[in-house]
Amino acid sequence: MKTLVIYYSAQNHTRTIAEKIAKNLGADLYEITPEIPYSEEDLDWMSPNARCLKEHDDESLRDIKLVNTEIENWDGYERVIICYPIWWGIAAWAVNSFIKTKNFGNKIVIPVAVSHSSPLDESGKLLEKDAGSGEWKEGIRFYQDASDDEIKTWTDSL
Repeated sequence: MKTLVIYYSAQNHTRTIAEKIAKNLGADLYEITPEIPYSEEDLDWMSPNARCLKEHDDESLRDIKLVNTEIENWDGYERVIICYPIWWGIAAWAVNSFIKTKNFGNKIVIPVAVSHSSPLDESGKLLEKDAGSGEWKEGIRFYQDASDDEIKTWTDSL
């Protein structure tokens, strides 16, 4: 099954997990990249001036402009795994912005959340709703420091 692993990673935790998943599955990788990257200060949710906090409090700020949304040979992928960090119980905003640009058609789509403490919760279901297409499967949440064995056990189960 031709697989694409799409990921957004603000602090490289999700990138590491996505790369391991792609390697285990022999899949291609695609990185979601905001036009204005998030700095360390932007991600300091304890600061009242943090960009992520402002976006959390004002949903109108969550439409994140992306560098690119085109994926070469998109129609050739049968399975898409979407890896993302959890922000306040949902996928990071850049992921939602990306999802809305794609027609997932008959693709199998699997959400993979990466977090130190937050569960998967409804994040995958919300992405499915935003996508409006695709055959979405139950997702999984990995801790940001998941072991190679944990990731391999999951990829082997697919």
